[in-house]
Amino acid sequence: MGIALDVTGVRLAIIGLGYVGLPLAVEFGKKFPTVGYDVNTQRIAQLNDSIDITREVEPELLRMAEHLSFTSERERLSGCNVYIVTVPTPIDSQHCPDLSPLLMASRTLGQVVSHGDVVIYESTVYPGATEEECIPVIEEVSGLIYNVDFFAGYSPERINPGDKEHRVTSIRKVTSGSTPEVADFVDKLYASVITAGTFKASSIRVAEAAKVIENTQRDVNIALINELAMIFNRLHIDTEEVLQAAGTKWNFLPFRPGLVGGHCIGVDPYYLTHKAQQVGYHPEVILSGRRINDGMGAYVASQLIKQMIKQRIHAQGSRVLVLGLTFKENCPDLRNTRVIDIIRELGDFNISVDVYDPHADVDDAVLQYGIRPVDQPQDGVYDAVILAVSHREFSDIGTARIRAWGKPEHVLYDLKYMLNIGDSDLRL
Repeated sequence: MGIALDVTGVRLAIIGLGYVGLPLAVEFGKKFPTVGYDVNTQRIAQLNDSIDITREVEPELLRMAEHLSFTSERERLSGCNVYIVTVPTPIDSQHCPDLSPLLMASRTLGQVVSHGDVVIYESTVYPGATEEECIPVIEEVSGLIYNVDFFAGYSPERINPGDKEHRVTSIRKVTSGSTPEVADFVDKLYASVITAGTFKASSIRVAEAAKVIENTQRDVNIALINELAMIFNRLHIDTEEVLQAAGTKWNFLPFRPGLVGGHCIGVDPYYLTHKAQQVGYHPEVILSGRRINDGMGAYVASQLIKQMIKQRIHAQGSRVLVLGLTFKENCPDLRNTRVIDIIRELGDFNISVDVYDPHADVDDAVLQYGIRPVDQPQDGVYDAVILAVSHREFSDIGTARIRAWGKPEHVLYDLKYMLNIGDSDLRL
């Protein structure tokens, strides 16, 4: 290797400056010469002005990374010797892994990597993807030989967008490398900035598998609770009360029903099931959980319409206010939000939907979903109000103010258990 195992001489490049890449670049930029690279020139201009539109990194923290610079110019990467890839790994319309951002990043690396360099991937993939899909692209473009001329590692990201308590340095990091020596190097590199410590996996494939099951496990557990909620609704039992009672047992897991979206939990299981099917196994439990969770938007819409009919509110042609569009609370990220499923389902019933979300970027919402959120809901005009995302602003507003947006006779549907029992007309 061309890099000392004590990590001296490291010159880092972070490829992709989204929710994962930027916080990592900032931490490494406090200790090592670090180049943050992204193809989005507008993003680079904002970061150079100490502006992070994801709100994951405050301006003062950006300025604290004294060794960090930002660029969209590939040529600026050529002076680096360790490259960390943090690009998105989405799925396509058929729920198949879309590796195009990852392969594009690998092609870029193939143009700059040189002898002794180390390439580390953080993007969530199925077991084997790093060495079967990405590394061959680097070899083809660079003409270098894997584990002879350059090396690789995998250290899965564990960023939780919007979470100000669990930050990149305070979450234990899984590491791995393509040889034992590289594994040691990768582990020491991350250990130099991760205060929570590291866990060195025995291989890249083990580390990839560990990451993809983290969110698969959550997805299956939430699917179970969603199914229980549907059963309890038929039994006219409040799901939250049941969960609170069951939660008094020390080993009961505190999952709650709801929409499962975002770029992790609603996506990662499909990476694992894709690989499972490639090797001749059809996963039953994982795909069943995915079907339940993917169907929750339609279920919520149907429950709302039934409640409107029960309260003698004419559903067709009605107006509904949806509070929240982002995929999770207190976060501007709109990627793969499943709130859109509710909106589209209601639209099929000729119901007019307004969306109010103080965290969502209006232009982003228009670009991704063709929805323009309202600046402020009108008082007394809505036949139903859905609390879809538990932003702190909605909690601060309170029940009386939320109900003021509804007509004298309206339905208030609390998906997130933000309100006290009895304050809403319907709960998931």
